[in-house]
Amino acid sequence: MPLALLALAIGAFGIGTTEFVIMGLLPEVAAGYGVTIPTAGLLVTGYALGVVLGAPLMTVLGTRVPRKRMLMLLMGLFIVGNVLSALAPTFGLMLTGRVVASLAHGAFFGIGSVVAAGLVAPEKKAGAIAMMFTGLTVANVVGVPLGTLVGQHLGWRVTFLIVAALGVLGLLGIARLVPDLPRPEGVRIRHEIAAFRNVQVLLAMAMTVLGFGGVFAAITYITPMMTNVAGFADTSVTWLLVLFGLGMVAGNLVGGRFADRALMPMLYVSLGALALVLAVFTLTAHTKAGAAITIVLIGALGFATVPPLQKRVLDQAAGAPTLASAVNIGAFNLGNALAAWLGGLVIAAGLGWTAPNWVGAALAASALVLAVVSGTLERRTGRRTAAETGRVVTAGAAPSVPAPAPVSARR
Repeated sequence: MPLALLALAIGAFGIGTTEFVIMGLLPEVAAGYGVTIPTAGLLVTGYALGVVLGAPLMTVLGTRVPRKRMLMLLMGLFIVGNVLSALAPTFGLMLTGRVVASLAHGAFFGIGSVVAAGLVAPEKKAGAIAMMFTGLTVANVVGVPLGTLVGQHLGWRVTFLIVAALGVLGLLGIARLVPDLPRPEGVRIRHEIAAFRNVQVLLAMAMTVLGFGGVFAAITYITPMMTNVAGFADTSVTWLLVLFGLGMVAGNLVGGRFADRALMPMLYVSLGALALVLAVFTLTAHTKAGAAITIVLIGALGFATVPPLQKRVLDQAAGAPTLASAVNIGAFNLGNALAAWLGGLVIAAGLGWTAPNWVGAALAASALVLAVVSGTLERRTGRRTAAETGRVVTAGAAPSVPAPAPVSARR
């Protein structure tokens, strides 16, 4: 794998850290601004909405900019947003900083996926995408716990300044290591938008929303579930999330490896297993050992779907994949928001702390159904194309001419 992927992974590490570390620092931020924790929760919601809206917006604005330069501009925007968050004197400015940083998120991963895939041979594209996303998964193992620890002891503003420094490191790495990749000639925004007319692109994005949404239906409420049902202490939740992050790292690498060999079978297996594990989590959540093991499996199976889904979008939107790739990143966050809302509904309905696991299982199973539909349509299209090609060849073949009779030799 080329070193340019390391620069992309560093940028992904910074983005992943700033996205998730706020969840561990909400009490400190709320106390610092004198607001309630639910109000401080707007920093999470605002970031997610910024990703959903910023992915297509920033990608469209960057259609006339070479991809390397656009990645550098996005990292610059990310740095500005985190510095503003760190120095904001009011809660409103802090929220603004979060939104500014989030605008870079979707477009960075969308354009970065295209760049990563273009740096390697066709049979290694999913692996290259997975390598970039490793930065995001490692952020949950290293960046988020350390950022939370720093924020609790030195102040949350220091955490965001460190994240901004990571952005500077990623920017320098992109400038130094990523080769100049000009925007493909002849591709206009109308070509990028045309990709959304492809039903396979839409099916892949729907799988993204539902499949990864299944993961966040459970993980969003992991703290009350583990403390009230499994019996863990509050201080143990951080380490449970580290286990979840380790599962994400492993699943991301395995998903990237096997998606290059058999993309659709990889989706069938990972989505089916994810639905099953989420359903089983309603039982294993009642024991500490069972809960810990299941959390690792949820992280692994959930992120095993990411490289194949992202590559699926790139393959189906071939020729103009940048916007579709970025929008698919927004789809992950849309799934997170949808799943968190549905999980909250079943808890509020009095169905218990483990009820979101059933929501997650249903979402993952729905994604599996869409994957089967997508694969079936692809096979039918392939057979139809092969049949039409055969008819064309037959119709255009030259008429056969009988071979001349052998001439007997004279005596």
